[in-house]
Amino acid sequence: MNKIKTILEMIKFEHTVFALPFAFLGAALGGLMINGSWPSIADWIWITLAMFGARSAAMTLNRLIDAEIDARNPRTETRAIPAGDVSRGQAILFVLGSFFVLFIAAFQLNMLAVYLLPIPVFFMTLYSYTKRFTWLCHVFLGITIGIAPLGGWVGVTGTLQPEAFLLFTAVAMWIGGFDIIYATQDAEYDKRVGLNSIPARFGIAKALYISRGFHLVSLISLLALYLLSPLSWFYLIGLAAAAAIMIYEHSLVKPYDLSKVGVAFFPMNGIISIVILVFTLGDILM
Repeated sequence: MNKIKTILEMIKFEHTVFALPFAFLGAALGGLMINGSWPSIADWIWITLAMFGARSAAMTLNRLIDAEIDARNPRTETRAIPAGDVSRGQAILFVLGSFFVLFIAAFQLNMLAVYLLPIPVFFMTLYSYTKRFTWLCHVFLGITIGIAPLGGWVGVTGTLQPEAFLLFTAVAMWIGGFDIIYATQDAEYDKRVGLNSIPARFGIAKALYISRGFHLVSLISLLALYLLSPLSWFYLIGLAAAAAIMIYEHSLVKPYDLSKVGVAFFPMNGIISIVILVFTLGDILM
């Protein structure tokens, strides 16, 4: 149990709050717009398990692939694998088990979900290498996590529609935007050791402007979703609240003061995902 606790801490299990609400959102909207009904209890359970498997595999892969880099970075040298709290063999077993959970969950949903599995698996693996060759690594992370609402939509409907891709774009740009903020902490280190990121490539001040641009695209995508779906004014209230939180998030981080990056990264974005989910589900149920 202590080892499992260590692994869950290693993969930042609490950060599941970033993607899981959007997987639920994709499932709920897909069920409403395509099936004309609410997803079944079984759908909710299998989508939750699929998300647990996917995120657990992705984060553990990231920790495995980046173990040597983490060991050299003073900010990350105490992570479980560099510190010796979790062995590479244990991490690999956890990855395989997580992928097994993902496959079983997808198989229980529908065959399109199974056929599309190689796509998220490819991006889960590729993302951890991107900082070695491109400063667009934040976009790759956004794409990887942006697949979550597509997975929820496909899991319930067995189809892909334009509205699902608006959700994908919104999540991809939102994740990419706050990952840029998070990466400002390592800008100097990344530049010194030859790793790529937008803060390392363009400087922290410009990176924060780029992050705002990403988040603007995310909000525009969520607004377009309103225009193309049966969602009403209640959803717009949630969207306005999410926009206000994003603005506050950006006000916390300055090029000359990164002391509040942690607050901007986790609490603010966790609240954003929950706000959008609650108001969207509330709108559907009204």
